[in-house]
Amino acid sequence: MATFISVPLKKSSEVDLVKPLSKFVTTTYPTGEEQGEYLRAVEELNKLRRNALGRPLDKHESSLEILLRYYDQLCAVEPKFPFSENQLCLTFTWKDAFDKGSLFGGSVKLALASLGYEKTCVLFNAAALASQIASEQNLDNDEGLKAAAKYYQLASGAFGHIKDTVLSALNREPTMDISPETVGTLSLIMLAQAQEVFFLKATSDKMKDAVIAKLANQAADFYGDAFKQCQYKDNLPKEVLPVLAAKHCIMQANAELHQSVLAKQKKRFGEEIARLQHAAELVKTVATRYDEYVSVKDLSDKINRALTAAKKDNDFIYHDRVPEVKDLEHIGKAALVKATAITPPLSQKFTDLFEKMVPMAVQQSMSIYNSRKSETVNRLVGTMREATNLCNGVLASLNLPAALEDLSGDSIPQSIAEKARSIVQQGGLQSIEQLIKDLPELLTRNREILDESLKMLDDEEATDNELRSKFNQRWNRTPSGDLYKPLRAEGANFRNVLDKAVQADQVVKDRYNTHCEMIALLCKPENELNAAIPSANPTKTLQGSEVVNVLRAQLAQLDEIKKERETIEGEIKAVTFDMSTTFLTALAKDGAINEEQLSLPQLDQMYGSYNQRVQTSLRSQEELLGQVQTAHQEFSSLKQSNTEANQREEVLKKLASAHDSYVEISSNLREGTKFYNDLTEILLKFQNKCSDIVFARKTERDELLKELQQSIAREPSAPSFNVPAYQSTPAAPGAATTPAGPTPAPRTVFNPQVPQQPQAKPNPPARPPPPTFNPQAAATTPVPTGAPPTGPPGGNPPPVAPPTQAQGPPYPTYQGYPGYYQMPMGYNPYAAYGQYNMPYMPYQATPGQAGYPGAPPAGQPYPGYPQQPPQQQPFYPQQ
Repeated sequence: MATFISVPLKKSSEVDLVKPLSKFVTTTYPTGEEQGEYLRAVEELNKLRRNALGRPLDKHESSLEILLRYYDQLCAVEPKFPFSENQLCLTFTWKDAFDKGSLFGGSVKLALASLGYEKTCVLFNAAALASQIASEQNLDNDEGLKAAAKYYQLASGAFGHIKDTVLSALNREPTMDISPETVGTLSLIMLAQAQEVFFLKATSDKMKDAVIAKLANQAADFYGDAFKQCQYKDNLPKEVLPVLAAKHCIMQANAELHQSVLAKQKKRFGEEIARLQHAAELVKTVATRYDEYVSVKDLSDKINRALTAAKKDNDFIYHDRVPEVKDLEHIGKAALVKATAITPPLSQKFTDLFEKMVPMAVQQSMSIYNSRKSETVNRLVGTMREATNLCNGVLASLNLPAALEDLSGDSIPQSIAEKARSIVQQGGLQSIEQLIKDLPELLTRNREILDESLKMLDDEEATDNELRSKFNQRWNRTPSGDLYKPLRAEGANFRNVLDKAVQADQVVKDRYNTHCEMIALLCKPENELNAAIPSANPTKTLQGSEVVNVLRAQLAQLDEIKKERETIEGEIKAVTFDMSTTFLTALAKDGAINEEQLSLPQLDQMYGSYNQRVQTSLRSQEELLGQVQTAHQEFSSLKQSNTEANQREEVLKKLASAHDSYVEISSNLREGTKFYNDLTEILLKFQNKCSDIVFARKTERDELLKELQQSIAREPSAPSFNVPAYQSTPAAPGAATTPAGPTPAPRTVFNPQVPQQPQAKPNPPARPPPPTFNPQAAATTPVPTGAPPTGPPGGNPPPVAPPTQAQGPPYPTYQGYPGYYQMPMGYNPYAAYGQYNMPYMPYQATPGQAGYPGAPPAGQPYPGYPQQPPQQQPFYPQQ
């Protein structure tokens, strides 16, 4: 069966997606059904990651579908959450797929707070799993061939996509397995294997030899390109290079073989022999150099049979000249494979868990749009309120309408009495004083939150700078100072806002101190208020005059203008328009959103008519105030002027102004209280953001410190030096030389089958040396009568002298006893005793036969045998 290269999967550390994503959802979206739906989607996303990466995956299409679905979901969720180091920080840790690590250091891994890094690694695993599934297919049937070609092309497209996007997705140096050089080579390998599958399909379908030759030649070309890319680089396992070289030769040999059939059909017998000879040389190269990885016996036999037959026919019949290989016509190429384009969704039944959530680009555009809308509304409402305050101030300076109601000169004008009751109903001085008292506490709380948030950033940055100065270039993560620039700018903005708020609070307090006395007077009972207002001579003669009626009519028109403004203000605040659809359409069409170009025309359309109504109201008020001032001059000239009347009118003016100031101060203080409370929520979110990023940076710092410690442990403690020649151990003769350093373990699914060695038996104990035997002496020595038999038992062969040469493989002679040989492992006459540690049993003589002499006493040698040399080891070495 053909040998195919498959890629191992990367391994990832567990990441909790629920906590940070849920926090973002709860802080971004209001409580309700929509928020609950997004929180459930976050849980599902976390489960999907565990299923895709948290367990071993079978080499089956269902496992690949899980990986592809998770990749599609990452692509869909990426624009909807602000994944970055300084916003929504999620650190993903992945190990190098090809690095198995060392005893002390562990495997190479990389941790990055980048969703693009997670996408890249998940896509790598999808490509690797596709290559494994393809290599498991049965290539003896059409279904297996089609599936293998499909998955190899998918793997090639995925690796190619990583090559084009990995550097922009990571913004730093990736691990070796996902570097552009590595994945580019893997993409070529997968494409070559897909082409080879098409070659096998064409061969099994018995297509024309010309077509098969072109397919094989194209596959050889792909394998050659892959071989060239990784020939001088150590970015792939060591088993890959010889397999690629072998595949290149095999595909070339197949191309020459089928092209030779075509030459034979065209009666070019010399060309046929030349191509078969070239094919035989290629196959011989594979058999001699790469037989450990790829078997070419069948192909070699097929080529040699064809070559023998072709030579025989040419020698006896055709006598055609055999050309040189370089003179042969080049074989054409036919590429039937193409890397699959990676365009999400890749899974068959993908459904976005966050389908209703708009992308971050739309959210940001909506935020800017809402800010523009708020500015427009505040500008229109503020313009109307300023005009109303101006009107109230002018009327208060003219003592209107109190001057028209105070014609009796000794009672409280109705307008003043209504204003006094209004102030009492709103809480009087106590409510204002309580609001003023609460402001410093709210301010202090906000300052403490802001200071604590910035202190977290300062502490982490100081630690990062200290470690950077300690490790120098090895501390290769983003500096905290650069990473925290947006947060520090945001914090500086918050501090500036607080400083301006303090100034605004002081303005309100000064205004309150100015009008405090008159406001307190309005809060008193009606009789005390009446007593505090000076009385004056009656001016009842003006009650029926025309000027009084004109002033009252003009004041009524001003009241109508004020009421109309309240209506306009309510309508302006109620205007709504959903711009998200417009932004989504623009994003889908152009890939970007020009918020200003889309928002300004829409705002003009919505608020243009209200702007015209506000301007009309301002012009009407300006005209009426001019008329009121003219009529008031006439009214003042008709009134009897004296000191008491002037004093009374001055007090009434102050009371009217105090009421207006009370209303404005109360409004300002309530707005200030709301501002501080809202700012507290914003600062708490800012604090959480700072806390999250600091926590993520601490986690990343700990991981980096661990890796640095491991890398330092792996480094040699002293420089390398040359060992003297006399200290080096000479290699055994005939032993293969091994490269320096340990041989890495195979790192691909492709593993050559190595026969298992039998387990060695336990070593037997040392035995005494065998007795020497002289056949001539034994023949001449008489056996005494009545002595115990000394011959061997029946059925045993007589003892013979050791042969001059050991049978089987040669065994080295023992130095102490020339002529004796170490016995092979297959034969051990003492195995039964040595295995069970049994003592020697005395020999039971057979009746009628002589037995062996008994053992001598302990410590004495056998009589008649040579002594063992002193200080010598036992004859049989320990096995």
